[in-house]
Amino acid sequence: MRSIWGLFAVVTAATFYLYLLSAFLPPGPPRARHHESAPGPPDHHTDQVTQGEERRLHFPSDLEELRDLAELLKFYRHQHTGYVLVLFCSAYLYKQSFAIPGSSFLNMLAGALFGPWYGLLIACTLTTVGSTNCYLLSRTFGKRHVMRLFPDKVHMLQRKVEENKSSLFFFLLFLRFFPMTPNWFLNITCPILNIPVPMFFFSVLIGLIPYNFICVRTGAVLSEVTSMDDIFSRRTLLQLLLIAGSALLPGALIRHYSHAHLKLDGLEPNGHSTHLDNDRKNR
Repeated sequence: MRSIWGLFAVVTAATFYLYLLSAFLPPGPPRARHHESAPGPPDHHTDQVTQGEERRLHFPSDLEELRDLAELLKFYRHQHTGYVLVLFCSAYLYKQSFAIPGSSFLNMLAGALFGPWYGLLIACTLTTVGSTNCYLLSRTFGKRHVMRLFPDKVHMLQRKVEENKSSLFFFLLFLRFFPMTPNWFLNITCPILNIPVPMFFFSVLIGLIPYNFICVRTGAVLSEVTSMDDIFSRRTLLQLLLIAGSALLPGALIRHYSHAHLKLDGLEPNGHSTHLDNDRKNR
């Protein structure tokens, strides 16, 4: 019970901090399109309402929300660079540390806000630090509960770790490049598997570079798109094709290595193994 209350206290404190950070924004501009759709003299009340709508930040759930958020934060980036960086890093670490889905949108936002290379550096750093936070939270508060909720899946991974002990780092890289189980589940399970923190840290840092690269570069490209015709332009399609090709190369090398050195029998893509099916039947 102590572990549950400890985790609850950490989540509550982090949520309150993120709320304060997003609630007390510096002054921002109203949406230009609201003024364009309502010609005539500017209305002070409308400006206040519109600006209030802009100031309510939330995690994007689709590309339209992502575009709107990127437009708003681009303004803040020029006027309040440090604030935007702290806000983005805090939101990203919040998602990663507490295993909340949706990192792809934040990776794309990093590309839109900071450009492809700085965005990739920021995304890789935050992914690694946030995943390590999740590892440490699981080790401190959640090991018993993970074992209770996913007994068969944990035992299957424990067996695979033992079988691949001589190539453990490459086994962890393979799981990141070709997710046999979700990344969040690996983050909370690795403490139970006795994976050392340094090995976990670098396997995340290296193993998620292709995924982060695809998302960040796509966000940088899409931030330059102003119409549907731009999406299907030769330049944009060529950039997206190069992104996909660049990300496939390290994965192909790891797959080639895995066929010769790793024991992967019983693992299937996306965690669809017989052990996972048994977990679902038992719950």
